[in-house]
Amino acid sequence: MFNRKENRQKRHKRIRAKAFGTASVPRLCVFRSNKHIHAQLIDDSAGKTILSISDIEKSEKKSPQKSDISVGRKLAAAREAGKLIAEKAIKNKIEKIVFDRGGYQYHGRIKAFADGAREGGLKF
Repeated sequence: MFNRKENRQKRHKRIRAKAFGTASVPRLCVFRSNKHIHAQLIDDSAGKTILSISDIEKSEKKSPQKSDISVGRKLAAAREAGKLIAEKAIKNKIEKIVFDRGGYQYHGRIKAFADGAREGGLKF
């Protein structure tokens, strides 16, 4: 029997076999921890990270205190992180991406992140 982490890693390997980013259409890779969400735009052909963000960046700009980690706050932070990466990507002249959900199910914070990125102007 596999545990949750092993199941997610198996799903992630399946997704990574299909998702491939280039310089013009990079891969948007998402990592979700218990408290935060991190994302990177990756050019797989060159093996380079184009840019990266975290919801910690957004919360540090608003207030230097410890961030609140309730469920509603985490969803809002994920949506804001999606908007932030879309804003940075558009500054780098990137509009189209390949979404890599990292083996996580497409609901909750991952869905909120993707919706925020779409609202920010990214197409995937």
